[in-house]
Amino acid sequence: MTLDLQLIWAGLIAVAVLLYVTLDGFDLGIGILFPFAKSKEERDVMMNTIAPVWDGNETWLVLGGGGLLAAFPLAYSVLMPALYLPILLMLAGLILRGVAFEFRFRARNRGRKFWTQMFSGGSILTAVAQGLVLGGFIQGVTVREDRFAGGPFDWFTPYTLLVAAGLVAGYALLGGAWLMMKTKDNLHGDAKRWTSISSVVVTVLLVAVSVATLLIHPRVAARWGFDLGDGFALDASVLMPLLPIPLLGLAGLALVWVMSRRGSHRWPFVGAILVFLSGYLGLAVGFAPYVVPYALDFRQAAAPDNALGLMLVGTVAILPLILAYTGWVYWVFRGKIDEEAGYHH
Repeated sequence: MTLDLQLIWAGLIAVAVLLYVTLDGFDLGIGILFPFAKSKEERDVMMNTIAPVWDGNETWLVLGGGGLLAAFPLAYSVLMPALYLPILLMLAGLILRGVAFEFRFRARNRGRKFWTQMFSGGSILTAVAQGLVLGGFIQGVTVREDRFAGGPFDWFTPYTLLVAAGLVAGYALLGGAWLMMKTKDNLHGDAKRWTSISSVVVTVLLVAVSVATLLIHPRVAARWGFDLGDGFALDASVLMPLLPIPLLGLAGLALVWVMSRRGSHRWPFVGAILVFLSGYLGLAVGFAPYVVPYALDFRQAAAPDNALGLMLVGTVAILPLILAYTGWVYWVFRGKIDEEAGYHH
């Protein structure tokens, strides 16, 4: 039996991106929520909840980005120049928050305040930049003869700003739900409030982004059974099999809202993950099998099979180790965090 290496690599990268968004999403959310903490002690606890895992979470970004370059170089050569500036902003934000994370614990007084601001600013910058990248990807890039043929600021539109706002709110939701699971006392109460507010904002922005996507992308609308050409038409036979995907997102939001109000510690985080999973599956419905929307599919953009096979050997060897180590770290540092416990103490 011959392995479909192109499909395997497309699946690996898709899973890596999903893992990155959900795992690094909640620690970016911590930084987004940082300005709302009431005291230095609360911010210390917030950072301690992610200190053992934040850098490991970014492993999946390396796998996703590096995998795209190695496995689908044609797609990489088109998307990079199209989204070069927001990707640079994202990397700058990741570097800034990483430096601030370590320096803040060692700084005092004014220095600590500065690095607190840098950690929050780096987190927000990263989230906004990722939203601009996502929005730029969804709205599409201009491709001629398998090359990017657009302008350097095509990614900067009202639509991409809307997507960026939605992603920032989504990360804040993940961060708040994570804090509900990991903290107690007053900070847990604050996290409960942040999570509830974020869930409302996410609901509004998710609806807005979904409607805007259908309006700017007739082909995506058609995949969901909508015809928005001269009027409005709906093909229920297309929509009904796909309806569980948005319902999954609504169920996740309901789970966040209901369980956070009931004081649950774990279920709001599960609900937040379901929201992101729903959105990711929705993107798959709209754009699969394209890696450059409606310009290049993953088979057109793939590297030769001998290269894909060689890379797969190394990936199969190391990926289980990464998964095992990640699971072990989360297991070791499970449970609640208090002011006296943390990675830096």
